[in-house]
Formats: sequence, structure tokens, C-alpha cells
Amino acid sequence: MGKLDGRIAVVTGAASGIGRGIAVAFAREGASIVVVDMVEESEAFDVLSSVRECGVSALFVRTDVSDESSVNSMAEQATAEFGRVDILVNNAGIFTESLLENMAVDDWDRVVNTNLRGTFLCTRALINQMLERGDGRIINIASQLGQIGGGAVSHYSASKAGIIGLTKSLAREVSHRGVLVNAIAPGPIETPLLERETEEWRSAKLAELPIGRFGTVDEVTPTAVLLASAGGTYYVGQTLGPNGGDVML
Repeated sequence: MGKLDGRIAVVTGAASGIGRGIAVAFAREGASIVVVDMVEESEAFDVLSSVRECGVSALFVRTDVSDESSVNSMAEQATAEFGRVDILVNNAGIFTESLLENMAVDDWDRVVNTNLRGTFLCTRALINQMLERGDGRIINIASQLGQIGGGAVSHYSASKAGIIGLTKSLAREVSHRGVLVNAIAPGPIETPLLERETEEWRSAKLAELPIGRFGTVDEVTPTAVLLASAGGTYYVGQTLGPNGGDVML
């Protein structure tokens, strides 16, 4: 018996990185997965195959989480295929770097619209069917940069801080109606996103981390499984931080 047997999970940004890891971890625990991403389905072949190898169903829906009609279409396809959605993981996000003094408005809008607006749109599209049943889990992927900030990433930090605030506010609205809302704020994790950083940045960041190394996706996924499963029933509006000591609260 898996911890998520028979559950249906939507994971956004699931074609790679942390999203892919969470999708596969949920599948190993018995959940069927709706893989949501901006890429073509062929680029999600790996995660879809890994999910199906766990003996559960997988559906791919290409979605722009910043676009309302695209998100609503995704929600309709997911519920048409599986009848309901029990777990939503808002993981889709983008990251760029720029000093605020030089930042283009379009760059600010693109990051905030994907990371924060996307979390709002996906949640709004799927939460009503959870509330009708009095059962559901929403897990928002924030970042330690939403807690401590970071140079040249004010737009990204603001979007992730917004996700943490959204998580707390929504948890106060819906926890008594059976829907639990929490966030995960990972530190620097070895993903394609981190691989694009310069060696100078990587060296400086490593020097700041008490644990002395970057994390792996497999060190984040157990937190998502906890929050999605029976073990997470008393977590409400929390932000859990697998971050190697970058943030200590």
C-alpha cells in the first residue's frame, strides 16, 4: 500500500527538475499524475514513462500557467480524465537575473505572472471541486529566496514571497473545509535551473551554505509526499524548508 494509493495529483512544471521528482515520487506512492508543463509532450516522455512504470496512470496537458484560458482547459481535461483532483502541486516557475535598476518591465511581468499568477490561477481552477468534497491538498513550491531575498533577483524573490503569503492566507480560508494548503521553500537544488548559474555564483553560494553542498531533488520530494499524505494532516499554512541551512527559522 502506497501513501497516496488512488489519489489524483496535478503537478505543474513536471517535465523536469523538482516537478519531475515530485511527480515520480507521488506515482511510487500510488497516485495517478497529471503532468503539466509548457513543453511539447515529446519533451515530457521521460517523466510520463517513469510515472507509468509505477503502475499508475499519467496524463500530459501542455499548459501556460500564466494564461487563464490555458489553465482552465487543463483543469477541465484533468477532471474529465480522472473525475477529480485530490492534490495540486504548484511548481511551475521561471528564474531570471537582473538588478532592479536595469530590469525590464516585461522581465518582471514574465517572472511574477508565471510564478505567482500561475499559482493563483491553477489553485482557483481546481480548488472548488476539492471544497465540494471537503478534501484536498495544495502544495505551493516557493523558495528560500522568498524568505531572505537575493541580489539581482528581486522579481523572483517577490514572486516566491507572494506564494508564501498566498499559502498562509488561503490556508486560513479553507483548512476548516477540508483542504490543506502548505508550501515548500527549497534552497539551491541541483536542477537544470542551477546548472545555468556561473561558477562564480555557485562557489559563492556554496560558501554560504552551512551544509557545504547543494541539495538534490530527492531531498525535496519526501517533504512533498509528507504534505500530500496522511502524515501531513496537521500541517496548515506552513512553509517547510529543505534548504541546507540557508534559512533557519
